[in-house]
Amino acid sequence: MGTEGRLAFSTLYVKPVATHFMVPQAQATVSIHLRDAFEKDGRVNLVNSAEAADATLEVVIIDYKREIAAVREQDTGLAAKFAITLTATCTLRDNRSGRAFFENRPIKAQRAVYTDDGDNAYSLVGNQLQSEYNTMPLLAETLADNVAHTVLDVW
Repeated sequence: MGTEGRLAFSTLYVKPVATHFMVPQAQATVSIHLRDAFEKDGRVNLVNSAEAADATLEVVIIDYKREIAAVREQDTGLAAKFAITLTATCTLRDNRSGRAFFENRPIKAQRAVYTDDGDNAYSLVGNQLQSEYNTMPLLAETLADNVAHTVLDVW
């Protein structure tokens, strides 16, 4: 079972996730989920330094967007649901040769955020900030999974 493609490396060092965009809790959460995604997959062994690894992965969060995905039934000027998107760039470098397998490849993850609790009687007042805060670990997990697939799928 699994893929028949062979990776060009067997050990991987994952640098701590960096950010060029202020997104509370994203940096640490993405880092945790990223390591977890590689450990669950099992095709590479994670190591604690670039010197001990065949390849190094660098992930930089570059953007966070919020777009209206649906409006409220009672007032179409107010959002009922937002689509939030977290974007990162990834660079995977071969430590043995120094060349990059790929550089600054954009990876995105998107999740829905609701501004109310689903109860129509009380839906005029929502809590969008709490909803976004609660969704961030799910968004980080989706981004980490997308990065892991990009690195591990034979390109």
